[in-house]
Amino acid sequence: MSETPSNSPAPDDFTAANEPFQMFEAWMAEAEKSEPNDPNAMALATVAPDGLPNVRMVLLKGLDPASAGHERGFVFYTNLDSAKGRELAAAGKAALLFHWKSLRRQVRVRGLVSAVSSAEADAYFASRARGSRLGAWASAQSRPLESRFALEKAVAAVTARYPLGEIPRPPHWSGFRVTPLEIELWHDRPFRLHDRVVFRRDMPAEAWAKSRLYP
Repeated sequence: MSETPSNSPAPDDFTAANEPFQMFEAWMAEAEKSEPNDPNAMALATVAPDGLPNVRMVLLKGLDPASAGHERGFVFYTNLDSAKGRELAAAGKAALLFHWKSLRRQVRVRGLVSAVSSAEADAYFASRARGSRLGAWASAQSRPLESRFALEKAVAAVTARYPLGEIPRPPHWSGFRVTPLEIELWHDRPFRLHDRVVFRRDMPAEAWAKSRLYP
């Protein structure tokens, strides 16, 4: 993540911000210094086919720069055949939540979901640890597993298939981008009189409308 630009509000003065991405980047930079584990962890909320919500923790793996050639978004990767992969593809919408306990801050995101390009997925997959790449082939994520031994056997079979050299990206493994229509920044204050600022827009290419919310 980039450092806070000199012309942007300080992290504790986020209520003066005119757009949310610079503040998110500033907060993430601080979280990377203070959070003991996974500052890029975020709760991902989807809707299952039965209409019930689903939520789980995933890791943010990219925040598009302003010059990316498309609207900025939050990028993560998963097994496309997993529960979350199927739900994201079906609904095309999702919500994210970052909570940095050490900083007493959180960021809520709601937006539209799209698939990353094959080139993006290939590049990130190649950057992963070898064991993680083997695991992506071996795990039928979200499906019933008869035993731990069955998983270890599957990993051993994939390891034998790719003993040396590059491991190609599985066709069932890729990434998603959440392009936000709403981003809310929240900062803890004494006596539960917290600061909350929300940025909203109807479509990704539109300008942000900003408002403060009661805590």
